[in-house]
Amino acid sequence: MQFSESRNLFRWFIIFSSFLIVSFILWNTYTFFNVFKNEERIKMELWAQAQTTLSNADENTELEIPLKIISNNKTIPIIVTNENDSIIITSNIDEIIIADSAKINAKLEFLKKENEPIITEYVKGKFLKLHYGNSSLINKLKYYPVGLLLIVFLFGMLVYNYYKTSKMATQNKLWAGMAKETAHQIGTPLSSLIGWIEIMRSDNIDESMVKEIEKDIFRLQTITDRFSKIGSEPILERIDIILETLITYNYLKTRFSNQIEFNIYTPIKTSIVLLNPALHSWTIENLMKNAIDAMKGKGKLSINFIDEPKIIKILITDDGKGIPKNQYKKIFEPGFTTKKRGWGLGLSLTKRIVEEYHKGKIKVHQSEVDKGTTMIIIFNKVA
Repeated sequence: MQFSESRNLFRWFIIFSSFLIVSFILWNTYTFFNVFKNEERIKMELWAQAQTTLSNADENTELEIPLKIISNNKTIPIIVTNENDSIIITSNIDEIIIADSAKINAKLEFLKKENEPIITEYVKGKFLKLHYGNSSLINKLKYYPVGLLLIVFLFGMLVYNYYKTSKMATQNKLWAGMAKETAHQIGTPLSSLIGWIEIMRSDNIDESMVKEIEKDIFRLQTITDRFSKIGSEPILERIDIILETLITYNYLKTRFSNQIEFNIYTPIKTSIVLLNPALHSWTIENLMKNAIDAMKGKGKLSINFIDEPKIIKILITDDGKGIPKNQYKKIFEPGFTTKKRGWGLGLSLTKRIVEEYHKGKIKVHQSEVDKGTTMIIIFNKVA
């Protein structure tokens, strides 16, 4: 317990520290952005003064410094206009844009929005407006925080995915270990029960009673076999899925209330698929029991096969309470259950058996609240 709390505290410390570091980098970037932006404005004010000096120059004016200031600007786009917004001077603007009046006017409007213009009086009563944009450095710096946040987000997603995958792997190992231990624990009394069956036969106990007990013992053996296969790759055999489904259906049908009306519709021909009989039986049993639970032990349960050229579909329909549409996928998540008693593992295991072990598909085919649900399983047929 203490180790778990320490680990959680360390995890939160790492998250909080990462948040502080990212916040510091973003704040620092914002500060640099403002410093560079102010420096560029000072450069543009000097550029405007240099341009005014050139406009008012005479024979005695020293032009070396103004010319140097103007020629040194190679990155900041500039458009100079008069009081009527007529363009007089351009600098660092693409020639294609300058040649097109619509494009140059659009560029001017963009620069007006990007920075406040610098107004200078080049002769008495005459003013020029210097419109300038951001340099490539400023633009890169402007989008740097977005890139940084994106990198942090992707890194966070990778860490979360690794943590989730690691946690799921640990849980899977735990469940597999529990399942195998359960199979091992059931095995001992099961062997004893088989011995008692032989004793009952030798004591001439009613044979019909002995056969019914044998069926239940066989069922326990099947359950043990199921649990022993969890966590390991099951052996798949070429089996008629219709016949295999009928075996489970007939067994369960006799063990539920007479208030359930059972129906099964099978095609005449066989459908061969790669199947593990013990795990497929578990799938059908889980779906049938869920359907009966949804009907609260009273209603109609139907199993229907749809045989297509390459696939076989099994539809299991009940007239129970139904499933809301927003829960169609949630019902297959481990731990999700609408029952007062239950671990929420049945459908999760069923999905794993169908999709991971048998490479099939399982989903809610259709459902309506208070009217019923149809679950569908799809398997690929083999020649």
